[in-house]
Amino acid sequence: MKSLKRLIGSLALMALVNLSFQSQASAGGGNMLFYGLAAVALLIFFFIVISVADNFMVIESNESGINGEKANMGLYPRLNELFSKKAPAYLDGKHSYKLNKGFDIPLEGVAAKSIDTDVQAVRFAIMPPDFPGLMPIPKVVVEVGDIVKAGDVVFYDKKMDRIKFVSPVGGEVIEINRGLKRSIASIVILAGKEQESRSYDVPAANATREELVEFLLGSGAWPAIRQRPYNVIADPEVTPRDIFVSTFDSAPLAPDSKLQLAGREDVFQAGIDLLNRLTPGIVYLGLDGREPAETGFSRVNGAEHRYFMGKHPVGNVGVQMHHIHPVGNGENTVWTLDVNSVILLGELFKNGRYSTERVIALAGAPLSNPRHVRTYAGANIGDLLKGETLENARVISGDVLTGDAVGTDGYLGFFDDQITVLAEGNEAEIFGWLLPLKPRASVSATIPTFSDFAATTNTHGEKRAFVVNNVYEQVMPMDVYTQQLMKSIMVNDFESMEGLGIYELVEEDVALAEFACVSKQPLQRILREGLDTMIAQG
Repeated sequence: MKSLKRLIGSLALMALVNLSFQSQASAGGGNMLFYGLAAVALLIFFFIVISVADNFMVIESNESGINGEKANMGLYPRLNELFSKKAPAYLDGKHSYKLNKGFDIPLEGVAAKSIDTDVQAVRFAIMPPDFPGLMPIPKVVVEVGDIVKAGDVVFYDKKMDRIKFVSPVGGEVIEINRGLKRSIASIVILAGKEQESRSYDVPAANATREELVEFLLGSGAWPAIRQRPYNVIADPEVTPRDIFVSTFDSAPLAPDSKLQLAGREDVFQAGIDLLNRLTPGIVYLGLDGREPAETGFSRVNGAEHRYFMGKHPVGNVGVQMHHIHPVGNGENTVWTLDVNSVILLGELFKNGRYSTERVIALAGAPLSNPRHVRTYAGANIGDLLKGETLENARVISGDVLTGDAVGTDGYLGFFDDQITVLAEGNEAEIFGWLLPLKPRASVSATIPTFSDFAATTNTHGEKRAFVVNNVYEQVMPMDVYTQQLMKSIMVNDFESMEGLGIYELVEEDVALAEFACVSKQPLQRILREGLDTMIAQG
């Protein structure tokens, strides 16, 4: 709009100049000048009309979900269409997207591509804080000493009593831990030697959508489904426009999703079949296009396959959604799931049992043997890291960008599929970044990193006022003005928050920008405060 106003102003100035010259010049020379300026003005006018039409076509195609790397619906060809390399041969005939922004942090400690079956946890917890949007004090229906099966109800939210939260394993309730203001922090279960699940009568193949929803609510599987905007538990009263599933994780030291799927392809397919019955729209499957290997995910039926190439955060479901069919300005509702959540739903409908069994990664340079292990949601981290010598180390549930530092006494988050260990960065460095004597990751080319390195938690700086630069745009493969959005959240400018795309984002989408931020601003916390504010405003 500003550029259009500038062009109109330029045209008006040119007209004034033309009149001035015409009044002072001879008849022939004045006419030539007039015709020349008129021709230039006409060209500029047609350029404005075509540019506006091009912008409207791109916006409409984005809202319709048909725009993408191979589906440029604008009038002009993109620069990457003219000069970039073609997609790899193994993606010929497939719908693919190549994201040019992002950054891969080269860390040591990647988990080995095998599963260690000797590692077993004996304590598990379900934690209300894992589910944004719940009241801090839910209604707990168990007591210490109760014996529960996997799938038995443990608590429910007082505002949404239809949504049940259930035990991830069978065993004895041994702790009900409270946090600030008497909120429920965790409910701990000591797993039994033989795991037993609650039995279910699975709905028939011709069951209605309403019957499926009621079954998922009563079985305890519903909290595995998250809703955008806001990344909260899905509202059972709302039918999603589409459902998005990302089948790979591009975060640092992320687990291998192919190990998560191995041997359970039929269960995953059953989960996708169920999701198709829950939406009138499309189930989109985000696939890893960075390697040519055929995986079980690429053989899944009943979903639209979309291949993504690029650097982190290319594996984020929000980034994929942004390029496939954006959620818009809050007028649309979509659901998102990860691989483990789809398997949980598939296990429930195929085999009639509630199972949070999953393969997770134990990663990080301080570990003697980074590896994958098989466990259940909410596993005690100390049990999984038993035998490791961890001195002056930070233990994180999740990845280094979005995870929570919980220590060995903590528990694996419901939606987390890795445990990451980093050395504490509490040693002062002489001259800090002025003399980069140790390898470190940086989005700046002034500090190159040639190989994987053992990172620490040192942030090399402290929080300060926003520095105006383009560092967020370098790592954010989304059409969002991140810095302006954060400022609007901090001053509670609701209209600006909506206009700048707050509905498109959740914490994991800005985590890399927070890592790259020279101002050391807590972007994830700021964004969550903004999302909570928008929820409160209705």
